[in-house]
Amino acid sequence: MAKVIKMFHTLRNHWKKTTAGACLLTWGGNWLYGKHCDNLLRRAACQEAQVFGNQILPSSMQIKKATVFLNPAACKGKARSLFEKNAAPILHLSGLDVTVVKTDYEGQAKKLLELMENTDMIIVAGGDGTLQEVITGLLRRVDEAAFSKIPIGFIPLGKTSTLSHTLYPESANQVQHITDATLSILKGETIPLDVLQIKGNKDQPVFAVTGLRWGSYRDAGAKVSKYWYLGPLKIKAAHFFNTLKEWPQKHLASLSYLDPTPRPPEEPEQKTPRPPLYIRLYKRLAHYWTPVPKEIPKEVTPEAWREMQLSAIEFSVTTQNRHLDLKRTEDFMNICIEPDSISKGEYIKRGSQKMEDPHLCPEGSQCLQASRCILQLPEPGSPPVNHVTSPRPHPSTGHSIDSFTWLECALEL
Repeated sequence: MAKVIKMFHTLRNHWKKTTAGACLLTWGGNWLYGKHCDNLLRRAACQEAQVFGNQILPSSMQIKKATVFLNPAACKGKARSLFEKNAAPILHLSGLDVTVVKTDYEGQAKKLLELMENTDMIIVAGGDGTLQEVITGLLRRVDEAAFSKIPIGFIPLGKTSTLSHTLYPESANQVQHITDATLSILKGETIPLDVLQIKGNKDQPVFAVTGLRWGSYRDAGAKVSKYWYLGPLKIKAAHFFNTLKEWPQKHLASLSYLDPTPRPPEEPEQKTPRPPLYIRLYKRLAHYWTPVPKEIPKEVTPEAWREMQLSAIEFSVTTQNRHLDLKRTEDFMNICIEPDSISKGEYIKRGSQKMEDPHLCPEGSQCLQASRCILQLPEPGSPPVNHVTSPRPHPSTGHSIDSFTWLECALEL
């Protein structure tokens, strides 16, 4: 009997070793196969890019310049490696004169765009934050009207690339997602996007392509990394500890907004030929002898502002870029006002959903559509109150509310 038992243990140990070896071989095979597929994707993309590079240019045409703003800190420090392996070879093979600018700190891309010289193409290699910095720096330039006509390409390398799902088709393979994005830039595939302008009381305007949030979920989400030692429970822990400080969490504000405006038709740019010399002389003499009478200014009808008081757990403003509709007839931004009358359990559960989709507007929220809005928030450190009874003053008046020191934020699409 002892021999049988010993033989059984020997067979069981042999089976364990065989199973572990089989699992290791299976994992290794899958890893090698995945690396092989990634190399095939890179090779196919480089061959397609080489077609652009082999094109013969006329002697009068200069090589196009492309300026790449690379954020090496994106994707937990892997952005530089991802760009050099998957995107950089494609750009160089296409025949572009590529200049790579690596950002060292937050806000550097914004400053560099304000000082950058002429370029034919701007490429952002990073996440949504890097893209927002580039657009803000571009639209702050003195020559913004001419410089904003330069196309902007986006290579999604960041951990959060919400806009990439709108610009490029979904792909589970990161290498294919990056190569497809780089090739679409070479092909000149462009899509018009909405830009949200955010003006404060003192600072220069900031521009966003997705939106902004203000409230409890945003505050708790910024503290998630603080509880890294809890592993997968860190998100729930951040929202749970946030409920211990104050409950219910109410954020008071005053909102004024305008209804959606009709979208002007897009007219293609047409260069009219210069008229002959005799026609130009005739027009100048006619304008000299019979000057054009001055136009009587038309009465401007006052804008119909709507006003309301807010008491919400979170307030968010989003553009339509996530669900882009190029055939829409109106321009507006979406405003989501989430009620503050929810339980702690629902708050913690919804907080996890907000981490996956930051601009989620849950059921029961008040949804508005506006072309412009003015949001007045209480300054940090002002005395808290349970409710606001005085109406928000209109920007044209100088009245103030006694309970708060207000900070005004104007948003325009």
